[in-house]
Amino acid sequence: MKIGVIGSGTMGSGIAQVAAQNGHLVYLIDTSQQALSKAKTNLSQTLNRLVDKEKITSEQAIQIGSSIQYSTDLNDLSPCGLVIEAIVENLSIKHELLKKLETVVSIDCVLASNTSSLSIASLGSILNNSNRIIGIHFFNPAPIMPLVEIIPAVQTSELVIESITEIIQKWGKTGVICKDTPGFIVNRVARPFYGEALRIYEEGIADFATIDWAMTHFGGFKMGPFTLMDYIGNDVNYSVTESVFESFYFDPRFKPSFTQKRHKEAGYFGRKSGRGYYDYTEGVELPMPNENEEIGILIFNRILAMLINEAIDAALMQVGTTEAIDLAMTKGVNYPKGLLKWADEIGLPKVLEQLEELFSTYGEDRYRPNALLRKMVKEQTNFY
Repeated sequence: MKIGVIGSGTMGSGIAQVAAQNGHLVYLIDTSQQALSKAKTNLSQTLNRLVDKEKITSEQAIQIGSSIQYSTDLNDLSPCGLVIEAIVENLSIKHELLKKLETVVSIDCVLASNTSSLSIASLGSILNNSNRIIGIHFFNPAPIMPLVEIIPAVQTSELVIESITEIIQKWGKTGVICKDTPGFIVNRVARPFYGEALRIYEEGIADFATIDWAMTHFGGFKMGPFTLMDYIGNDVNYSVTESVFESFYFDPRFKPSFTQKRHKEAGYFGRKSGRGYYDYTEGVELPMPNENEEIGILIFNRILAMLINEAIDAALMQVGTTEAIDLAMTKGVNYPKGLLKWADEIGLPKVLEQLEELFSTYGEDRYRPNALLRKMVKEQTNFY
């Protein structure tokens, strides 16, 4: 099968590389010739590094490089059996592109979106043959991160779901099927990792460095929430939070933070701008945490309880299976454990107790224990 990828940014180029490494002829399309030239140069450098590390041979590097055709002409996608768009997160721009695509490709060609936040059903609504639309959400960097969220729309045919699941599996990726709801699995379930950390800071319980230390030291997370937000970019992370909040009809569980908004407004985007929650100016030392164990455990337990509550809600609303939700969090954002498995290990009654204490203290809906959690505690059941 020939594969088309539209958008030659980091994500689009990464997806093209994955397809090329798996033996496909790939057409990488962009409106900018300059962007295509940059993508080609970057891929060449990436392949050379893989050769140096003895991950691939020189012959394989040449083969992969020659398997990607760079073009500004959408018509070059006519022989493709699958086209994945990875362009700007704007519904009207994506609609315009999909309309054009449908006039170019065959009736059997699957049209996929790498969107992380837009409705797949809405994307497919403008197609004459809307049962060919599907979400295929890779994580950055696409060649390295194992997870791919596969999101069927209500219109998507079973045949398309089966064929895409098979392709993702053949590409060596971990595919999880998830419901077409805001944030899918990962961007939905991960919100409290940032949101509750920000809330703890705003209440004056601890500073950024101490909250980060608590999550890495007690939780085994590779990065604390503020380090991770600086890595992702506060502009990007805040926009996703705002989008999820709005898409969930302003559910208070997803309420954005003024602290993050102010950092975004100040241009404190994180590492890429040289300043975020931390100052990355050369020579400036990062602040040291307060390594008080009692405070650290309190922070860790509170954030983890909120993450587990959100994962349980995703299970209740059948966004994904128990296994899919845990796989998504371990393979998509490198969590040390699946949250539902973690809940079992802690004990669901203890998780419920932590949440009830928060709910009693604050009286806010964001802390309300999930109905499925209450039911499982009452019935003395576990997720595994």
